[in-house]
Amino acid sequence: MRSARKRFFPLRELCLKCLRPKESCYCSSIRPVEAGIKFIFLMHPKEAKRQRTGTGRLASLSLPGSEILMGVDFSQNKRLESLLADPQYYPVLLYPGKDAWTAGTEGFRDAVGKRQLLVIIVDSTWACSKKILKLSRNLAPLPRLSFSGAYRSIFTFKHEPAEYCVSTIESCYYLIQELQAAGMAARSADPEPLMDVFKKMVQFQLRKENERIESGQPGSHAYDWKYTRRRDIPTFS
Repeated sequence: MRSARKRFFPLRELCLKCLRPKESCYCSSIRPVEAGIKFIFLMHPKEAKRQRTGTGRLASLSLPGSEILMGVDFSQNKRLESLLADPQYYPVLLYPGKDAWTAGTEGFRDAVGKRQLLVIIVDSTWACSKKILKLSRNLAPLPRLSFSGAYRSIFTFKHEPAEYCVSTIESCYYLIQELQAAGMAARSADPEPLMDVFKKMVQFQLRKENERIESGQPGSHAYDWKYTRRRDIPTFS
């Protein structure tokens, strides 16, 4: 029996800031978005490895004061526990649900009061997100927050499980817009840099995928076999 051959790919130099290969580093395009909200990204370890399409780190780099916490079960995470217990914050979990609030929900603004909104985002696939929520008992009591608008992702490089699913960075963008409209985020903040850097990422990934297909080269990811046709690269005018 012939043994399967392993394919080896050369190591690429990484940007020490965003941890992406330097050829796909977007740090020069990142602009801070000071929305007056503290974002916490609970990143599943598998998401941390998906540097090609993961957007949580890009979002965090664009949002001053935000933090990334790595893990699966955050019940005993000391940093998260300290944030949840800090009286200066009003913590919410950005996650859909039948009882989820929106920025315009009556009483939400009064509940937050003078505290700073602490938005916790699970940065993972939907399957892994469910596991994080099941294991992390300290997330269960938190009010859930969702969107009032219906949005569709421009992440054409990746197929989401449903039309309403948007990437982590898009979630931050739309949430800031809705909170601004409700008077719960700094009106002076311009959230567009979040989408600007995201659009550049989408264009880059589509361009590189088209180059791979045209050259006939195999992909470096297990799911690359799905992509065999060139795709149009949006201009986002």
